[in-house]
Amino acid sequence: MLSEQAVPVVRATLPAVGGALDRITERFYGRLFAAHPELLRDLFNRGNQASGEQRQALAGSIAAFAVALLERPDERPDVMLSRIAHKHASLGVTSAQYKTVHEHLFAAIVEVLGDAVTPEVARAWDEVYWLMANALIAVEARLYQQAGVAEGQVWRSMEIAERRQETSDTVSFALRHSDGTPTAAFRPGQYVSVQVALPDGARQIRQYSLSAAPGRPQWRISVKRVAGDPAGEVSSWLHDHARAGDTVEVSAPFGDLVLPEGESPLLLVSAGIGSTPMLAMLDHLAATGSTRPVAVVHADRAPSSHAHAAELRRLVDALPQGTLHLWYEEPGDSGARTGRADVTALDLPADVTAYLCGPLPFLRGVRGDLVDRGVAAADIHYEVFGPDLWLGHEN
Repeated sequence: MLSEQAVPVVRATLPAVGGALDRITERFYGRLFAAHPELLRDLFNRGNQASGEQRQALAGSIAAFAVALLERPDERPDVMLSRIAHKHASLGVTSAQYKTVHEHLFAAIVEVLGDAVTPEVARAWDEVYWLMANALIAVEARLYQQAGVAEGQVWRSMEIAERRQETSDTVSFALRHSDGTPTAAFRPGQYVSVQVALPDGARQIRQYSLSAAPGRPQWRISVKRVAGDPAGEVSSWLHDHARAGDTVEVSAPFGDLVLPEGESPLLLVSAGIGSTPMLAMLDHLAATGSTRPVAVVHADRAPSSHAHAAELRRLVDALPQGTLHLWYEEPGDSGARTGRADVTALDLPADVTAYLCGPLPFLRGVRGDLVDRGVAAADIHYEVFGPDLWLGHEN
Protein backbone atom coordinates (compact mmCIF):
# COMPACT_ATOMS: atom_id res chain seq x y z
CA MET A 1 0.00 0.00 0.00
CA LEU A 2 0.99 3.62 -0.36
CA SER A 3 2.74 5.33 2.53
CA GLU A 4 0.76 7.78 4.67
CA GLN A 5 2.81 10.62 3.18
CA ALA A 6 2.10 9.59 -0.41
CA VAL A 7 -1.67 9.07 -0.16
CA PRO A 8 -2.74 12.76 0.00
CA VAL A 9 -0.19 13.74 -2.66
CA VAL A 10 -1.37 11.07 -5.12
CA ARG A 11 -5.01 11.89 -4.38
CA ALA A 12 -4.43 15.60 -4.98
CA THR A 13 -2.40 15.14 -8.16
CA LEU A 14 -4.29 12.21 -9.72
CA PRO A 15 -6.60 14.48 -11.78
CA ALA A 16 -3.62 16.36 -13.25
CA VAL A 17 -1.51 13.27 -13.86
CA GLY A 18 -4.46 11.27 -15.14
CA GLY A 19 -5.49 14.07 -17.48
CA ALA A 20 -1.99 14.23 -18.92
CA LEU A 21 -1.31 10.50 -19.11
CA ASP A 22 -1.90 10.26 -22.84
CA ARG A 23 0.69 12.98 -23.49
CA ILE A 24 3.01 11.46 -20.90
CA THR A 25 2.88 7.98 -22.43
CA GLU A 26 3.34 9.41 -25.92
CA ARG A 27 6.47 11.23 -24.74
CA PHE A 28 7.57 8.13 -22.81
CA TYR A 29 7.46 5.82 -25.83
CA GLY A 30 9.25 8.43 -27.95
CA ARG A 31 12.08 8.63 -25.40
CA LEU A 32 12.19 4.88 -24.84
CA PHE A 33 12.45 3.95 -28.51
CA ALA A 34 14.98 6.69 -29.23
CA ALA A 35 17.23 5.24 -26.53
CA HIS A 36 16.39 1.57 -27.21
CA PRO A 37 15.25 1.12 -30.82
CA GLU A 38 15.59 -2.65 -30.42
CA LEU A 39 12.54 -2.63 -28.13
CA LEU A 40 10.27 -1.29 -30.88
CA ARG A 41 11.90 -3.56 -33.44
CA ASP A 42 11.81 -6.80 -31.47
CA LEU A 43 9.47 -6.51 -28.46
CA PHE A 44 6.67 -3.96 -28.81
CA ASN A 45 3.84 -4.41 -31.31
CA ARG A 46 4.56 -1.80 -34.00
CA GLY A 47 0.96 -1.82 -35.18
CA ASN A 48 -0.36 -0.98 -31.71
CA GLN A 49 2.26 1.74 -31.40
CA ALA A 50 1.16 3.27 -34.69
CA SER A 51 -2.52 3.20 -33.73
CA GLY A 52 -1.93 4.60 -30.24
CA GLU A 53 -3.63 1.61 -28.60
CA GLN A 54 -0.55 0.62 -26.60
CA ARG A 55 -0.24 4.16 -25.27
CA GLN A 56 -3.88 4.09 -24.17
CA ALA A 57 -3.40 0.70 -22.51
CA LEU A 58 -0.37 1.89 -20.53
CA ALA A 59 -2.13 5.07 -19.43
CA GLY A 60 -5.20 3.09 -18.43
CA SER A 61 -3.23 0.59 -16.37
CA ILE A 62 -1.33 3.30 -14.47
CA ALA A 63 -4.50 5.26 -13.73
CA ALA A 64 -6.42 2.12 -12.70
CA PHE A 65 -3.63 1.04 -10.37
CA ALA A 66 -3.38 4.47 -8.74
CA VAL A 67 -7.15 4.60 -8.22
CA ALA A 68 -7.08 1.12 -6.68
CA LEU A 69 -4.35 2.17 -4.24
CA LEU A 70 -6.51 5.07 -3.08
CA GLU A 71 -9.93 3.42 -3.04
CA ARG A 72 -8.94 -0.08 -1.87
CA PRO A 73 -5.64 0.40 0.02
CA ASP A 74 -5.73 -3.05 1.62
CA GLU A 75 -6.22 -4.90 -1.68
CA ARG A 76 -4.16 -5.33 -4.81
CA PRO A 77 -5.91 -5.25 -8.19
CA ASP A 78 -4.82 -8.82 -8.82
CA VAL A 79 -7.03 -9.39 -11.85
CA MET A 80 -5.42 -6.50 -13.71
CA LEU A 81 -1.91 -7.40 -12.55
CA SER A 82 -2.30 -11.04 -13.52
CA ARG A 83 -3.46 -10.21 -17.04
CA ILE A 84 -0.51 -7.84 -17.59
CA ALA A 85 2.00 -10.24 -16.04
CA HIS A 86 0.94 -13.14 -18.25
CA LYS A 87 1.31 -10.95 -21.34
CA HIS A 88 4.75 -9.75 -20.17
CA ALA A 89 5.90 -13.30 -19.46
CA SER A 90 4.83 -14.43 -22.92
CA LEU A 91 7.08 -11.71 -24.35
CA GLY A 92 10.05 -12.60 -22.15
CA VAL A 93 10.02 -9.32 -20.20
CA THR A 94 12.71 -9.17 -17.48
CA SER A 95 12.86 -7.38 -14.14
CA ALA A 96 15.74 -5.18 -15.37
CA GLN A 97 13.49 -3.68 -18.05
CA TYR A 98 11.30 -2.10 -15.37
CA LYS A 99 14.23 0.15 -14.43
CA THR A 100 14.52 1.25 -18.04
CA VAL A 101 10.80 1.99 -18.19
CA HIS A 102 11.01 3.94 -14.92
CA GLU A 103 13.83 6.13 -16.24
CA HIS A 104 12.00 7.20 -19.37
CA LEU A 105 8.51 7.33 -17.87
CA PHE A 106 9.49 9.71 -15.11
CA ALA A 107 11.52 11.86 -17.47
CA ALA A 108 8.38 12.10 -19.61
CA ILE A 109 6.27 13.08 -16.59
CA VAL A 110 8.67 15.92 -15.79
CA GLU A 111 8.74 17.07 -19.42
CA VAL A 112 4.93 17.19 -19.63
CA LEU A 113 4.04 18.52 -16.17
CA GLY A 114 7.08 20.72 -15.61
CA ASP A 115 7.29 22.58 -12.30
CA ALA A 116 4.19 20.81 -10.99
CA VAL A 117 6.42 17.78 -10.37
CA THR A 118 7.86 18.85 -7.03
CA PRO A 119 10.18 16.48 -5.14
CA GLU A 120 7.19 15.50 -2.99
CA VAL A 121 5.06 14.69 -6.05
CA ALA A 122 7.91 12.77 -7.67
CA ARG A 123 8.40 10.64 -4.54
CA ALA A 124 4.68 9.85 -4.29
CA TRP A 125 4.33 8.75 -7.91
CA ASP A 126 7.60 6.88 -7.66
CA GLU A 127 5.88 4.82 -4.96
CA VAL A 128 2.93 4.16 -7.26
CA TYR A 129 5.23 3.00 -10.03
CA TRP A 130 7.35 0.66 -7.94
CA LEU A 131 4.38 -0.80 -6.10
CA MET A 132 2.95 -1.77 -9.48
CA ALA A 133 6.30 -2.79 -10.99
CA ASN A 134 7.40 -4.91 -8.05
CA ALA A 135 4.01 -6.63 -7.93
CA LEU A 136 4.34 -7.48 -11.63
CA ILE A 137 7.94 -8.63 -11.22
CA ALA A 138 6.87 -11.00 -8.44
CA VAL A 139 3.99 -12.44 -10.45
CA GLU A 140 6.16 -12.82 -13.54
CA ALA A 141 8.87 -14.59 -11.52
CA ARG A 142 6.28 -17.16 -10.40
CA LEU A 143 5.05 -17.58 -13.97
CA TYR A 144 8.57 -18.24 -15.24
CA GLN A 145 9.12 -20.74 -12.43
CA GLN A 146 5.86 -22.53 -13.19
CA ALA A 147 6.78 -22.68 -16.88
CA GLY A 148 10.16 -24.19 -15.98
CA VAL A 149 12.17 -21.45 -17.70
CA ALA A 150 14.68 -18.84 -16.56
CA GLU A 151 13.55 -15.22 -16.41
CA GLY A 152 12.79 -14.05 -19.93
CA GLN A 153 14.00 -17.30 -21.55
CA VAL A 154 10.63 -18.35 -22.94
CA TRP A 155 11.49 -19.06 -26.58
CA ARG A 156 11.91 -22.37 -28.37
CA SER A 157 11.99 -23.25 -32.06
CA MET A 158 9.03 -25.32 -33.18
CA GLU A 159 8.27 -26.95 -36.50
CA ILE A 160 5.04 -26.43 -38.39
CA ALA A 161 3.70 -29.96 -38.74
CA GLU A 162 0.58 -29.02 -40.68
CA ARG A 163 -1.01 -25.94 -42.21
CA ARG A 164 -4.76 -25.89 -42.77
CA GLN A 165 -6.86 -23.18 -44.41
CA GLU A 166 -9.92 -22.77 -42.18
CA THR A 167 -11.59 -19.82 -43.95
CA SER A 168 -10.49 -17.30 -46.55
CA ASP A 169 -8.75 -15.25 -43.85
CA THR A 170 -7.94 -17.81 -41.14
CA VAL A 171 -5.31 -20.53 -41.21
CA SER A 172 -4.40 -22.99 -38.47
CA PHE A 173 -0.93 -24.38 -37.76
CA ALA A 174 -0.08 -27.56 -35.90
CA LEU A 175 3.23 -27.11 -34.05
CA ARG A 176 5.65 -29.72 -32.75
CA HIS A 177 9.18 -29.90 -31.43
CA SER A 178 11.47 -30.97 -34.24
CA ASP A 179 13.56 -33.09 -31.83
CA GLY A 180 10.53 -35.18 -30.93
CA THR A 181 10.19 -34.02 -27.32
CA PRO A 182 6.60 -33.67 -26.08
CA THR A 183 4.90 -30.30 -26.18
CA ALA A 184 4.63 -28.62 -22.78
CA ALA A 185 1.52 -28.89 -20.66
CA PHE A 186 -0.83 -25.90 -20.59
CA ARG A 187 -4.24 -24.99 -19.23
CA PRO A 188 -7.14 -24.82 -21.71
CA GLY A 189 -7.58 -21.19 -22.73
CA GLN A 190 -3.91 -20.17 -22.60
CA TYR A 191 -1.91 -18.65 -25.45
CA VAL A 192 1.61 -18.63 -26.82
CA SER A 193 3.63 -15.86 -28.41
CA VAL A 194 4.99 -16.36 -31.91
CA GLN A 195 8.04 -14.42 -33.09
CA VAL A 196 8.83 -14.05 -36.79
CA ALA A 197 11.66 -12.38 -38.69
CA LEU A 198 10.26 -9.72 -41.04
CA PRO A 199 11.91 -8.45 -44.25
CA ASP A 200 13.15 -5.23 -42.58
CA GLY A 201 15.04 -7.19 -39.93
CA ALA A 202 12.51 -6.73 -37.15
CA ARG A 203 11.49 -9.74 -35.07
CA GLN A 204 7.88 -8.97 -34.21
CA ILE A 205 5.82 -10.92 -31.68
CA ARG A 206 2.11 -11.68 -31.46
CA GLN A 207 0.02 -13.88 -29.15
CA TYR A 208 -2.19 -16.71 -30.40
CA SER A 209 -4.46 -18.90 -28.31
CA LEU A 210 -3.82 -22.62 -28.29
CA SER A 211 -6.99 -23.80 -30.00
CA ALA A 212 -6.98 -27.51 -29.14
CA ALA A 213 -6.89 -29.37 -25.83
CA PRO A 214 -3.65 -29.97 -23.93
CA GLY A 215 -2.10 -33.42 -23.75
CA ARG A 216 -1.77 -33.87 -27.50
CA PRO A 217 1.51 -34.46 -29.35
CA GLN A 218 1.12 -31.13 -31.13
CA TRP A 219 -0.09 -27.66 -30.30
CA ARG A 220 -2.45 -25.81 -32.62
CA ILE A 221 -2.84 -22.09 -33.20
CA SER A 222 -5.36 -20.42 -35.50
CA VAL A 223 -4.29 -17.16 -37.13
CA LYS A 224 -6.66 -14.65 -38.67
CA ARG A 225 -5.13 -12.26 -41.16
CA VAL A 226 -5.43 -8.78 -39.67
CA ALA A 227 -6.68 -6.42 -42.37
CA GLY A 228 -6.33 -2.65 -42.36
CA ASP A 229 -3.74 0.00 -43.00
CA PRO A 230 -1.26 -1.09 -41.88
CA ALA A 231 -2.19 -4.76 -42.09
CA GLY A 232 -1.09 -7.10 -39.33
CA GLU A 233 2.63 -7.72 -39.80
CA VAL A 234 2.88 -11.13 -38.14
CA SER A 235 -0.47 -12.53 -39.27
CA SER A 236 0.26 -11.48 -42.86
CA TRP A 237 3.72 -13.05 -42.74
CA LEU A 238 2.36 -16.32 -41.39
CA HIS A 239 -0.39 -16.43 -44.02
CA ASP A 240 1.97 -15.60 -46.87
CA HIS A 241 5.10 -17.53 -45.92
CA ALA A 242 4.66 -20.14 -43.18
CA ARG A 243 4.40 -23.68 -44.54
CA ALA A 244 4.64 -27.21 -43.18
CA GLY A 245 8.26 -28.00 -42.38
CA ASP A 246 9.18 -24.40 -41.52
CA THR A 247 10.27 -23.44 -38.03
CA VAL A 248 9.03 -20.54 -35.92
CA GLU A 249 9.99 -19.22 -32.50
CA VAL A 250 7.26 -19.96 -29.97
CA SER A 251 7.02 -19.04 -26.28
CA ALA A 252 5.95 -21.15 -23.35
CA PRO A 253 2.17 -21.00 -22.74
CA PHE A 254 0.75 -18.21 -20.59
CA GLY A 255 -2.61 -16.51 -20.00
CA ASP A 256 -5.11 -16.42 -17.15
CA LEU A 257 -8.36 -16.94 -19.08
CA VAL A 258 -8.35 -20.65 -18.25
CA LEU A 259 -10.93 -23.37 -17.79
CA PRO A 260 -11.81 -23.75 -14.10
CA GLU A 261 -11.93 -27.14 -12.49
CA GLY A 262 -15.13 -28.48 -10.96
CA GLU A 263 -18.66 -29.03 -12.18
CA SER A 264 -20.13 -25.52 -11.96
CA PRO A 265 -22.00 -24.23 -15.05
CA LEU A 266 -20.07 -22.33 -17.68
CA LEU A 267 -20.93 -19.69 -20.27
CA LEU A 268 -18.39 -19.38 -23.11
CA VAL A 269 -18.98 -16.31 -25.28
CA SER A 270 -16.87 -15.41 -28.32
CA ALA A 271 -16.86 -13.45 -31.54
CA GLY A 272 -14.75 -14.05 -34.64
CA ILE A 273 -11.35 -15.56 -33.96
CA GLY A 274 -12.06 -15.11 -30.25
CA SER A 275 -13.48 -18.63 -30.40
CA THR A 276 -9.98 -20.15 -30.25
CA PRO A 277 -9.52 -20.36 -26.44
CA MET A 278 -13.09 -21.64 -26.18
CA LEU A 279 -12.25 -24.46 -28.61
CA ALA A 280 -9.42 -25.61 -26.34
CA MET A 281 -11.74 -25.53 -23.32
CA LEU A 282 -14.48 -27.46 -25.14
CA ASP A 283 -11.98 -29.96 -26.56
CA HIS A 284 -10.70 -30.63 -23.05
CA LEU A 285 -14.21 -30.95 -21.61
CA ALA A 286 -15.19 -33.41 -24.34
CA ALA A 287 -11.97 -35.43 -24.00
CA THR A 288 -12.44 -35.78 -20.24
CA GLY A 289 -16.12 -36.74 -20.47
CA SER A 290 -17.34 -33.70 -18.58
CA THR A 291 -21.03 -33.53 -17.70
CA ARG A 292 -21.07 -29.93 -16.44
CA PRO A 293 -23.59 -27.52 -18.01
CA VAL A 294 -21.90 -25.48 -20.75
CA ALA A 295 -23.66 -22.79 -22.80
CA VAL A 296 -21.64 -21.68 -25.83
CA VAL A 297 -22.36 -18.41 -27.62
CA HIS A 298 -20.55 -17.37 -30.79
CA ALA A 299 -21.02 -14.41 -33.11
CA ASP A 300 -19.54 -14.04 -36.59
CA ARG A 301 -20.13 -12.33 -39.91
CA ALA A 302 -21.38 -15.37 -41.81
CA PRO A 303 -21.03 -19.17 -41.82
CA SER A 304 -18.23 -18.88 -44.38
CA SER A 305 -16.16 -16.63 -42.08
CA HIS A 306 -16.63 -18.77 -38.96
CA ALA A 307 -13.36 -20.63 -38.47
CA HIS A 308 -13.68 -24.13 -36.96
CA ALA A 309 -17.49 -23.96 -37.20
CA ALA A 310 -17.97 -27.70 -37.76
CA GLU A 311 -15.51 -28.49 -34.99
CA LEU A 312 -17.36 -26.20 -32.59
CA ARG A 313 -20.65 -27.97 -33.31
CA ARG A 314 -19.03 -31.39 -32.87
CA LEU A 315 -17.46 -30.48 -29.53
CA VAL A 316 -20.67 -29.01 -28.11
CA ASP A 317 -22.63 -32.06 -29.31
CA ALA A 318 -20.16 -34.27 -27.41
CA LEU A 319 -21.11 -32.63 -24.10
CA PRO A 320 -24.23 -34.10 -22.45
CA GLN A 321 -25.23 -30.67 -21.12
CA GLY A 322 -23.74 -28.53 -23.87
CA THR A 323 -25.84 -26.01 -25.80
CA LEU A 324 -24.76 -23.90 -28.78
CA HIS A 325 -26.16 -20.47 -29.66
CA LEU A 326 -24.97 -18.91 -32.92
CA TRP A 327 -25.50 -15.39 -34.25
CA TYR A 328 -24.37 -14.34 -37.74
CA GLU A 329 -24.72 -10.95 -39.36
CA GLU A 330 -25.59 -12.84 -42.56
CA PRO A 331 -26.88 -16.26 -41.43
CA GLY A 332 -28.13 -17.49 -44.80
CA ASP A 333 -29.74 -20.91 -44.30
CA SER A 334 -27.46 -21.89 -41.40
CA GLY A 335 -30.22 -21.80 -38.81
CA ALA A 336 -28.30 -19.25 -36.73
CA ARG A 337 -29.92 -16.12 -35.38
CA THR A 338 -29.36 -12.81 -37.11
CA GLY A 339 -27.44 -9.86 -35.73
CA ARG A 340 -25.65 -9.18 -32.48
CA ALA A 341 -25.27 -11.97 -29.92
CA ASP A 342 -27.82 -11.47 -27.16
CA VAL A 343 -26.93 -13.18 -23.89
CA THR A 344 -30.02 -11.70 -22.26
CA ALA A 345 -32.09 -14.18 -24.28
CA LEU A 346 -30.43 -17.17 -22.58
CA ASP A 347 -31.63 -19.05 -19.53
CA LEU A 348 -28.55 -18.78 -17.29
CA PRO A 349 -28.16 -20.50 -13.92
CA ALA A 350 -27.49 -18.23 -10.95
CA ASP A 351 -24.03 -19.69 -10.31
CA VAL A 352 -22.75 -19.45 -13.90
CA THR A 353 -19.16 -18.40 -14.58
CA ALA A 354 -18.67 -16.55 -17.87
CA TYR A 355 -15.62 -16.49 -20.14
CA LEU A 356 -15.50 -13.93 -22.96
CA CYS A 357 -13.12 -13.45 -25.87
CA GLY A 358 -13.36 -11.20 -28.90
CA PRO A 359 -13.12 -7.58 -30.04
CA LEU A 360 -13.30 -4.92 -27.34
CA PRO A 361 -16.73 -3.43 -28.30
CA PHE A 362 -18.22 -6.92 -28.31
CA LEU A 363 -16.77 -7.69 -24.88
CA ARG A 364 -18.01 -4.42 -23.40
CA GLY A 365 -21.53 -5.08 -24.66
CA VAL A 366 -21.68 -8.69 -23.47
CA ARG A 367 -20.13 -7.90 -20.10
CA GLY A 368 -22.64 -5.09 -19.53
CA ASP A 369 -25.54 -7.38 -20.46
CA LEU A 370 -24.34 -10.06 -18.06
CA VAL A 371 -23.91 -7.60 -15.21
CA ASP A 372 -27.44 -6.32 -15.90
CA ARG A 373 -28.63 -9.93 -15.74
CA GLY A 374 -27.19 -10.20 -12.23
CA VAL A 375 -23.99 -12.12 -13.00
CA ALA A 376 -21.35 -10.95 -10.52
CA ALA A 377 -18.51 -8.99 -12.08
CA ALA A 378 -16.04 -11.32 -10.34
CA ASP A 379 -17.57 -14.25 -12.28
CA ILE A 380 -17.03 -12.64 -15.69
CA HIS A 381 -13.57 -13.29 -17.12
CA TYR A 382 -12.32 -12.02 -20.47
CA GLU A 383 -9.44 -11.97 -22.91
CA VAL A 384 -8.85 -9.05 -25.27
CA PHE A 385 -6.98 -9.73 -28.50
CA GLY A 386 -4.62 -6.74 -28.42
CA PRO A 387 -3.82 -4.12 -25.78
CA ASP A 388 -6.18 -4.29 -22.83
CA LEU A 389 -8.06 -0.97 -22.83
CA TRP A 390 -10.20 -2.10 -19.86
CA LEU A 391 -13.85 -3.04 -19.79
CA GLY A 392 -14.71 -1.29 -16.60
CA HIS A 393 -14.22 -1.73 -12.87
CA GLU A 394 -12.10 -4.77 -12.02
CA ASN A 395 -13.08 -6.85 -9.02
